[in-house]
Amino acid sequence: MSGLAERLKDRYYSDDDHPYRIFEAEVRHRLQPTAVLLDVGCGREAPILQRFRGLASRLIGIDLVEFRNSVPGVELVRGDMGQTGLPSGSVDVVMARSVMEHVTDPESAYGEVARILRPGGAFVFLTANLWDYASLLAMAIPNRFHPWLVAKTEGRAEEDVFPTAYKSNTRTSVYRLAGQAGLKVDRFDYLSQYPNYFMFNGALFMIATGYEKLISNVPALGFLKGWMLVTLVKPTAARAADTRTHK
Repeated sequence: MSGLAERLKDRYYSDDDHPYRIFEAEVRHRLQPTAVLLDVGCGREAPILQRFRGLASRLIGIDLVEFRNSVPGVELVRGDMGQTGLPSGSVDVVMARSVMEHVTDPESAYGEVARILRPGGAFVFLTANLWDYASLLAMAIPNRFHPWLVAKTEGRAEEDVFPTAYKSNTRTSVYRLAGQAGLKVDRFDYLSQYPNYFMFNGALFMIATGYEKLISNVPALGFLKGWMLVTLVKPTAARAADTRTHK
Protein backbone atom coordinates (compact mmCIF):
# COMPACT_ATOMS: atom_id res chain seq x y z
CA MET A 1 0.00 0.00 0.00
CA SER A 2 1.31 3.42 -0.96
CA GLY A 3 1.70 6.01 1.80
CA LEU A 4 0.59 8.78 -0.58
CA ALA A 5 -2.52 6.81 -1.54
CA GLU A 6 -3.34 6.30 2.12
CA ARG A 7 -3.00 10.04 2.83
CA LEU A 8 -5.15 10.92 -0.18
CA LYS A 9 -7.79 8.43 0.92
CA ASP A 10 -7.91 9.98 4.40
CA ARG A 11 -8.12 13.48 2.92
CA TYR A 12 -10.76 12.96 0.24
CA TYR A 13 -12.85 10.05 1.54
CA SER A 14 -12.78 10.28 5.34
CA ASP A 15 -16.42 11.45 5.49
CA ASP A 16 -17.78 9.04 2.87
CA ASP A 17 -19.82 5.99 3.82
CA HIS A 18 -18.37 2.91 2.18
CA PRO A 19 -20.88 1.00 -0.01
CA TYR A 20 -20.45 -1.98 2.33
CA ARG A 21 -21.87 0.06 5.21
CA ILE A 22 -24.75 1.36 3.12
CA PHE A 23 -25.53 -2.19 2.05
CA GLU A 24 -25.59 -3.47 5.62
CA ALA A 25 -27.79 -0.57 6.71
CA GLU A 26 -30.27 -1.46 3.95
CA VAL A 27 -30.37 -5.08 5.10
CA ARG A 28 -30.94 -4.02 8.72
CA HIS A 29 -33.75 -1.74 7.54
CA ARG A 30 -35.51 -4.74 5.96
CA LEU A 31 -35.15 -7.03 8.98
CA GLN A 32 -37.54 -7.82 11.80
CA PRO A 33 -36.51 -9.76 14.94
CA THR A 34 -38.56 -12.73 13.73
CA ALA A 35 -37.05 -12.73 10.24
CA VAL A 36 -35.12 -15.46 8.47
CA LEU A 37 -32.04 -13.97 6.79
CA LEU A 38 -30.19 -15.78 4.00
CA ASP A 39 -26.75 -14.73 2.81
CA VAL A 40 -25.97 -16.15 -0.65
CA GLY A 41 -22.26 -16.35 -1.38
CA CYS A 42 -21.61 -15.94 2.33
CA GLY A 43 -17.94 -16.96 2.26
CA ARG A 44 -16.07 -19.64 4.15
CA GLU A 45 -16.88 -18.30 7.61
CA ALA A 46 -19.89 -16.08 6.81
CA PRO A 47 -18.26 -12.91 8.20
CA ILE A 48 -20.96 -10.51 7.00
CA LEU A 49 -23.82 -12.71 8.16
CA GLN A 50 -22.34 -12.90 11.64
CA ARG A 51 -22.87 -9.15 12.03
CA PHE A 52 -26.63 -9.71 12.03
CA ARG A 53 -26.72 -11.94 15.10
CA GLY A 54 -29.58 -10.81 17.33
CA LEU A 55 -31.29 -8.93 14.49
CA ALA A 56 -33.05 -11.97 12.99
CA SER A 57 -34.40 -15.21 14.39
CA ARG A 58 -32.49 -17.42 11.95
CA LEU A 59 -29.31 -16.88 9.95
CA ILE A 60 -28.51 -19.08 6.95
CA GLY A 61 -25.43 -18.88 4.76
CA ILE A 62 -25.01 -20.64 1.44
CA ASP A 63 -21.90 -20.89 -0.73
CA LEU A 64 -20.17 -23.17 -3.20
CA VAL A 65 -16.94 -23.17 -1.19
CA GLU A 66 -15.98 -25.66 1.49
CA PHE A 67 -16.65 -24.24 4.94
CA ARG A 68 -13.64 -24.43 7.23
CA ASN A 69 -15.45 -24.31 10.55
CA SER A 70 -18.92 -24.23 12.01
CA VAL A 71 -20.14 -20.76 12.97
CA PRO A 72 -22.19 -20.43 16.18
CA GLY A 73 -25.70 -19.19 15.48
CA VAL A 74 -25.36 -19.60 11.71
CA GLU A 75 -26.59 -22.46 9.52
CA LEU A 76 -24.10 -23.08 6.73
CA VAL A 77 -25.24 -24.81 3.55
CA ARG A 78 -22.96 -25.77 0.70
CA GLY A 79 -24.95 -25.14 -2.44
CA ASP A 80 -25.77 -22.93 -5.37
CA MET A 81 -27.75 -19.71 -5.45
CA GLY A 82 -29.88 -21.07 -8.26
CA GLN A 83 -30.83 -24.17 -6.29
CA THR A 84 -30.75 -23.52 -2.55
CA GLY A 85 -32.87 -26.49 -1.46
CA LEU A 86 -34.79 -24.25 0.94
CA PRO A 87 -38.60 -24.49 1.16
CA SER A 88 -40.71 -22.08 -0.87
CA GLY A 89 -41.69 -18.92 1.00
CA SER A 90 -39.35 -19.64 3.89
CA VAL A 91 -37.04 -16.60 3.85
CA ASP A 92 -37.77 -12.96 4.71
CA VAL A 93 -34.58 -11.31 3.47
CA VAL A 94 -31.95 -12.54 1.04
CA MET A 95 -28.70 -10.62 0.86
CA ALA A 96 -25.68 -10.86 -1.44
CA ARG A 97 -22.55 -8.72 -1.35
CA SER A 98 -20.14 -8.87 -4.27
CA VAL A 99 -21.80 -12.01 -5.60
CA MET A 100 -24.07 -11.12 -8.51
CA GLU A 101 -21.16 -10.27 -10.80
CA HIS A 102 -20.14 -13.93 -10.59
CA VAL A 103 -23.55 -15.44 -11.40
CA THR A 104 -23.56 -17.17 -14.79
CA ASP A 105 -27.26 -18.09 -14.83
CA PRO A 106 -29.06 -15.04 -13.42
CA GLU A 107 -32.50 -16.21 -14.57
CA SER A 108 -32.21 -19.25 -12.29
CA ALA A 109 -30.79 -17.16 -9.45
CA TYR A 110 -33.55 -14.55 -9.56
CA GLY A 111 -36.18 -17.25 -9.94
CA GLU A 112 -34.88 -19.18 -6.95
CA VAL A 113 -34.82 -16.04 -4.80
CA ALA A 114 -38.41 -15.28 -5.80
CA ARG A 115 -39.41 -18.85 -4.90
CA ILE A 116 -37.90 -18.92 -1.41
CA LEU A 117 -38.92 -15.37 -0.42
CA ARG A 118 -42.09 -14.88 1.56
CA PRO A 119 -44.57 -12.38 0.06
CA GLY A 120 -43.31 -8.95 1.05
CA GLY A 121 -39.76 -10.29 1.47
CA ALA A 122 -36.73 -8.50 0.09
CA PHE A 123 -33.62 -9.36 -1.89
CA VAL A 124 -30.82 -6.86 -1.19
CA PHE A 125 -27.61 -7.01 -3.15
CA LEU A 126 -24.53 -4.91 -3.73
CA THR A 127 -22.66 -5.66 -6.92
CA ALA A 128 -20.15 -4.17 -9.31
CA ASN A 129 -21.50 -1.86 -12.00
CA LEU A 130 -20.64 -3.12 -15.48
CA TRP A 131 -19.84 0.42 -16.65
CA ASP A 132 -17.23 1.00 -13.96
CA TYR A 133 -13.70 1.06 -15.36
CA ALA A 134 -12.65 -1.80 -13.07
CA SER A 135 -15.45 -4.00 -14.38
CA LEU A 136 -14.69 -3.15 -18.01
CA LEU A 137 -11.04 -3.95 -17.40
CA ALA A 138 -11.98 -7.23 -15.68
CA MET A 139 -14.09 -8.19 -18.70
CA ALA A 140 -11.18 -7.50 -21.03
CA ILE A 141 -8.77 -9.67 -19.00
CA PRO A 142 -9.32 -13.45 -19.09
CA ASN A 143 -10.65 -14.88 -15.82
CA ARG A 144 -7.59 -17.07 -15.35
CA PHE A 145 -5.50 -13.96 -14.62
CA HIS A 146 -7.92 -12.44 -12.09
CA PRO A 147 -6.68 -14.27 -8.96
CA TRP A 148 -3.12 -13.04 -9.49
CA LEU A 149 -4.19 -9.46 -10.26
CA VAL A 150 -6.55 -9.20 -7.28
CA ALA A 151 -3.92 -10.67 -4.98
CA LYS A 152 -1.44 -8.00 -6.14
CA THR A 153 -3.82 -5.02 -6.03
CA GLU A 154 -6.02 -5.90 -3.04
CA GLY A 155 -4.05 -8.51 -1.16
CA ARG A 156 -6.92 -11.00 -1.27
CA ALA A 157 -6.10 -14.73 -1.24
CA GLU A 158 -6.18 -16.19 -4.75
CA GLU A 159 -8.46 -19.04 -3.60
CA ASP A 160 -11.13 -16.46 -2.78
CA VAL A 161 -11.19 -14.86 -6.23
CA PHE A 162 -13.87 -16.27 -8.53
CA PRO A 163 -14.65 -15.89 -12.26
CA THR A 164 -16.79 -12.92 -13.23
CA ALA A 165 -19.72 -12.94 -15.66
CA TYR A 166 -21.44 -9.52 -15.26
CA LYS A 167 -24.83 -10.78 -16.45
CA SER A 168 -26.81 -8.87 -13.81
CA ASN A 169 -24.75 -5.69 -13.60
CA THR A 170 -26.64 -2.97 -15.42
CA ARG A 171 -29.87 -1.19 -14.58
CA THR A 172 -31.48 -2.67 -17.69
CA SER A 173 -30.54 -6.24 -16.82
CA VAL A 174 -31.70 -5.89 -13.21
CA TYR A 175 -35.12 -4.59 -14.20
CA ARG A 176 -35.48 -7.27 -16.88
CA LEU A 177 -34.47 -10.14 -14.62
CA ALA A 178 -36.55 -8.88 -11.72
CA GLY A 179 -39.62 -8.56 -13.93
CA GLN A 180 -39.17 -12.07 -15.31
CA ALA A 181 -38.99 -13.46 -11.76
CA GLY A 182 -42.02 -11.51 -10.54
CA LEU A 183 -39.99 -9.22 -8.28
CA LYS A 184 -40.38 -5.46 -7.94
CA VAL A 185 -37.40 -3.08 -7.94
CA ASP A 186 -37.84 -1.12 -4.71
CA ARG A 187 -34.43 0.55 -4.66
CA PHE A 188 -31.69 1.06 -7.23
CA ASP A 189 -28.73 3.30 -6.41
CA TYR A 190 -25.34 3.83 -7.97
CA LEU A 191 -22.65 4.14 -5.28
CA SER A 192 -18.98 5.08 -5.41
CA GLN A 193 -15.99 4.59 -3.15
CA TYR A 194 -12.30 5.40 -3.02
CA PRO A 195 -10.32 3.78 -5.87
CA ASN A 196 -9.09 0.77 -3.89
CA TYR A 197 -7.56 -0.91 -6.95
CA PHE A 198 -4.91 1.82 -7.00
CA MET A 199 -3.94 1.86 -3.33
CA PHE A 200 -0.56 0.44 -4.37
CA ASN A 201 0.41 3.59 -6.30
CA GLY A 202 -0.09 7.19 -5.14
CA ALA A 203 0.00 8.81 -8.59
CA LEU A 204 -2.57 6.41 -10.04
CA PHE A 205 -4.70 6.81 -6.93
CA MET A 206 -4.68 10.60 -7.40
CA ILE A 207 -5.80 10.32 -11.04
CA ALA A 208 -8.53 7.83 -10.14
CA THR A 209 -9.68 10.08 -7.29
CA GLY A 210 -10.20 12.94 -9.75
CA TYR A 211 -12.29 10.65 -11.93
CA GLU A 212 -14.36 9.41 -8.97
CA LYS A 213 -15.06 12.95 -7.80
CA LEU A 214 -16.10 13.98 -11.32
CA ILE A 215 -18.68 11.21 -11.78
CA SER A 216 -19.95 11.75 -8.23
CA ASN A 217 -20.53 15.48 -8.76
CA VAL A 218 -22.07 15.30 -12.25
CA PRO A 219 -25.49 13.58 -12.04
CA ALA A 220 -25.47 12.61 -15.70
CA LEU A 221 -22.34 10.53 -15.08
CA GLY A 222 -23.71 8.70 -12.07
CA PHE A 223 -24.19 5.51 -14.07
CA LEU A 224 -20.38 5.17 -14.18
CA LYS A 225 -20.02 4.72 -10.42
CA GLY A 226 -18.47 1.49 -9.26
CA TRP A 227 -21.35 -0.12 -7.37
CA MET A 228 -25.05 -0.87 -7.73
CA LEU A 229 -27.16 -1.24 -4.58
CA VAL A 230 -30.44 -2.98 -5.38
CA THR A 231 -33.45 -4.02 -3.31
CA LEU A 232 -36.05 -6.26 -4.94
CA VAL A 233 -39.33 -7.04 -3.19
CA LYS A 234 -41.63 -9.99 -3.70
CA PRO A 235 -45.19 -8.61 -4.00
CA THR A 236 -47.84 -9.81 -1.61
CA ALA A 237 -50.63 -11.92 -3.12
CA ALA A 238 -52.99 -8.94 -3.10
CA ARG A 239 -50.52 -6.69 -4.91
CA ALA A 240 -49.69 -9.36 -7.46
CA ALA A 241 -53.37 -9.89 -8.21
CA ASP A 242 -53.88 -6.15 -8.52
CA THR A 243 -50.98 -5.91 -10.97
CA ARG A 244 -52.44 -8.67 -13.15
CA THR A 245 -55.87 -6.99 -13.09
CA HIS A 246 -54.50 -3.69 -14.40
CA LYS A 247 -52.36 -5.07 -17.18
